[in-house]
Amino acid sequence: MTPATATLLDKTPTPDHLQPAIPVEDRQARWEQIALALFIIVPLGAVVAAIPVLWGWGIGWHDVILAFVMYAITGHGITIGFHRYFTHGSFKAKRPLRVGLAIAGTMAIEGPVIRWVADHRRHHAYSDRDGDPHSPWRYGETFGALCKGLFHAHIGWLFDIEQTNPRRFAPDLLNDRDIVRVSRQFPLWVAVSLLGPAVVGGLWSWSLTGALTAFFWASLVRVAVLHHVTWSINSICHTWGERPFATRDRSVNVWWLAALSMGESWHNLHHADPTCARHGVLRGQLDTSAELIRMFEGLGWAYDVRWPSRERIEARRVA
Repeated sequence: MTPATATLLDKTPTPDHLQPAIPVEDRQARWEQIALALFIIVPLGAVVAAIPVLWGWGIGWHDVILAFVMYAITGHGITIGFHRYFTHGSFKAKRPLRVGLAIAGTMAIEGPVIRWVADHRRHHAYSDRDGDPHSPWRYGETFGALCKGLFHAHIGWLFDIEQTNPRRFAPDLLNDRDIVRVSRQFPLWVAVSLLGPAVVGGLWSWSLTGALTAFFWASLVRVAVLHHVTWSINSICHTWGERPFATRDRSVNVWWLAALSMGESWHNLHHADPTCARHGVLRGQLDTSAELIRMFEGLGWAYDVRWPSRERIEARRVA
């Protein structure tokens, strides 16, 4: 293991005065920007059309179940896999779980795993300062600047031409053959994520209508909702909410996003203690991602889990 990889796996932020200039990859290709726009606009259009479709055409139990299952699988693939495991090393995982988490997260259609992790590690290295790829405070603190910043943090940053350099921010993943393979297979898992529900829905109802409604609800609507929930962690969870823990940035807890985000919206604690496997550490804070990690640990699939201790939590509280 190289010193650079060991530093990343330790996930300890570098002091501000030691931060080097941010290297970037080649400029984003035009086709990538067009594809990204389609993945944003088409699912969002599906959400806008949801109400008339619900009343005029209908929705069956198979659509609800498929949408829920796909949301849970792909959402936890992001929160447990891409975020807590690959980015921050909150636990260690045996190979089948590691590969499974990479695939599940990829099916959320938020980009290849290596690019996602590199972007998020860069976010933590420069959180809410120059270099952060998606800070809502990028343009200042006036109302107009914050509105512009929120749009940038929520969606706009995805269209930045300059890309985070994975050789700096994710060298450990570049050295993992399994993860490199899954990252390169991104188009395949996008197709599975979008078309899989339609196939299951059609076979379940044994009708073309069942396939179409499943594609609408469990593919388009599910992707749109999950995308905006994920992006809300970048925008809303760095703007308005509670700050019970001391951090060097403006991360906050947003309680009403907890269920949809599977515990990710307890974002203030996460920035106070990035490697912690549980984000909802206070009484009553729902964190389904942490509960699944505990289940994986009980099954022997995950180990060396970094659970929070009372002393560690109290040490990070705002005085």
